[in-house]
Parts: sequence; C-alpha cells; structure tokens
Amino acid sequence: MKSQLTHEASTFINFRDYKFQESGSHGYRWVDIKDLRLPGESVEARELLAALIGHEQFRDDYAGGGVLPEGSRHGPYWLTSVTSDAYEGVSREKSAHVLWGWADQFGDVPAELEADLRQEVFDRLVVADNIYYLNELEDEAIHDWGRVHEDFHEFVLIDRSAGRITLLVAADD
Repeated sequence: MKSQLTHEASTFINFRDYKFQESGSHGYRWVDIKDLRLPGESVEARELLAALIGHEQFRDDYAGGGVLPEGSRHGPYWLTSVTSDAYEGVSREKSAHVLWGWADQFGDVPAELEADLRQEVFDRLVVADNIYYLNELEDEAIHDWGRVHEDFHEFVLIDRSAGRITLLVAADD
C-alpha cells in the first residue's frame, strides 16, 4: 500500500510572509500541506492512514530538517509512536474551529493570509470525505527535542472524489 500513495504537491504558508498590524502577531506560525494521490482501488480510511504513516513524506520533523526518508521523527513525536489509532475522526466544524482558533490566537489575520488559508486549508475541509485529527500523544512519544513547537495540529483529509489524501500540519516554531 505504501508504494501506492504518490506524493503530488506540497504547499507551505508562512505567517511571517504577511503584514500583520502588530509586530510579532505572526507568532512564527505556518501551515504545511502535503498532497498524495490515493491508490486506484477502494481502501478503508484506517488503511490509508497506516499507508500515510509509512510514506517517506510523513518523516518530517517540521523543525527545518524537511523530509528525511530514513528519519525517525514526525513533528514532535517519535515516528514509531504514531499509529493510525492515534487519529480521531472529526467533523468539518470541529476541524475548522481548531484551525481558526489557532490562526486567530493573536488577533485577526491579515486579509491576504485569510484568503490564502481559505483557499489552501478551509476549502479542502469542505470537500473532504473524512477528516482525522492526530490526538496529543503521551510524554514518552515526544522525541528528544520535540517540544520546540508550542502548538502542533495535524489533520489528515481524505478526498475520494479528487483521489487525494492530504497531510495538513499547522504549527509554530
């Protein structure tokens, strides 16, 4: 299954690239979006989550190292600690609430950033068949320098009509 997920595109939205009214309101936040092509055959959602976890694009510490094909970290966690059971199915409303709360935590975002977030993030939530949220894992799952992120929100969006699974990470550094 792992070989049947094909990385198609990545998008990175860095809040520091936008003009906020108050200096520092960007909060060093960013959104990383990785799109992978679903296999041709119908596969259950949990099996797709497991395949995503096994894919090299998942091996990203989100702290400047990028994707490391032989890496042992995923965000703040040891890769071996992240399983498909760590993800909870959530509604569009809950995922939008979490993401807008995170984006607006230091005040309203600039209009240009809001438009980009709507297009690249929130429009994807609307069309997703399934949305999964990575629950916060136990302390022993956090790798040796995994606490560099104050906030780390990870969603997996499955859009069968587009034939796409999206790994969406919203965090800060």
